[in-house]
Amino acid sequence: MPGYLNALGLICALGQGKQAVADALFAGDSSGMRAQDGWVSDRSLTVGAVSSALPPMPDGMQASLSRNNQLLLAAALQIEPQIRAAIAEHGAARVGVVLGTSTSGIHEASQGIAQFVHDGALPADYCYAQQEIAAPAIFLAEWLGLSGPAYCLSTACTSSARALLSAQRLLQQGICDAVLCGGVDSLCRLTLNGFSALEAVAGERCNPFSVNRRGINIGEAAALFVMSRAPQSHGEAAAAGAPIALLGGGASSDAYHISAPEPQGLGAQQAMRKALAAAGLAAEEIDYLNLHGTATQHNDAMESLAVQAVFPQGVPCSSTKPLSGHTLGAAGALEAAFCWLTLSTYNRDQRLPPQLWDGQADPQLPRLQLVEMQATLGRRPQRLMSNSFAFGGSNLSLILGALP
Repeated sequence: MPGYLNALGLICALGQGKQAVADALFAGDSSGMRAQDGWVSDRSLTVGAVSSALPPMPDGMQASLSRNNQLLLAAALQIEPQIRAAIAEHGAARVGVVLGTSTSGIHEASQGIAQFVHDGALPADYCYAQQEIAAPAIFLAEWLGLSGPAYCLSTACTSSARALLSAQRLLQQGICDAVLCGGVDSLCRLTLNGFSALEAVAGERCNPFSVNRRGINIGEAAALFVMSRAPQSHGEAAAAGAPIALLGGGASSDAYHISAPEPQGLGAQQAMRKALAAAGLAAEEIDYLNLHGTATQHNDAMESLAVQAVFPQGVPCSSTKPLSGHTLGAAGALEAAFCWLTLSTYNRDQRLPPQLWDGQADPQLPRLQLVEMQATLGRRPQRLMSNSFAFGGSNLSLILGALP
């Protein structure tokens, strides 16, 4: 059973709102990727930061204040009418919240702990619950007055892709009638220093699948969908054109290494094949593949091999991380949102998300059919796949489609 994605709110380095993000995405606009100091000592890093002002917390919810929750609120406010309509139709107990995150409110918590170390006392507004993984889902459910299931998943860079798949299962099992699902992650020193310690962060804009690739850029984002069993005939769904649905997903865990992927991409292949089987599709029916494409040596090599194995005839594909940064726990939902935009009428010229890189392919990797600037299929895309791969061998592929 497909999960219809009837509304989408999003904010990232590409902009805020569907049309703004779509315009920048299909133009290959990387202006949101900027060098910043202060995240890692003695080093300037290119990051995908949200530059627009974020909304204040709702009345009575200051204890939930964090940049992570403000990003989530910014996305939710874009589709609040559709969210309220789903609650009115199904009831507060039948609407769930499933989100993916890896940072939650750790930035604010670490600032509070730093003050404790310096002054011997925590700030007056310090709240331990800010940093709990479930904090974004709890905040959203409390703000909206929901009493259905509300939880977060944290499986590193597959977190929010898993959230979409989990939301679909809640619908399939009859536990919920609608689910608010997606992901949110914010920039913080902890993650940037952690990836820097692994020598995985590039100072310049990342360069996926190039022989010159040097590592990732980290970004921040929130992407929030309203998923239900049936398409909605009003508002957001109508504006998007044909109903857009999560047709299926596939997950695997190769558990090869704590931070390195299985070199041949066996787990990635399994995830993609399971997604195709769940959606009842052949590889040849996929119009476009959003690659995980982090621009690290090992990930790009593994993913190239996996894509060649699953798509031996080739498939138009690209990594969008040079445009948004790698948004970690939010990446799966954000890149599913890019697929949603590609399928929708927000994609005015029926383009595919382009690959922004130096064009110098790694001769040791299989050549992929990377999307050039302003490229189209010559028709509106119908079936898209999005890959997410994470530390610990967690692999997940989603397939979105526009349905008649």
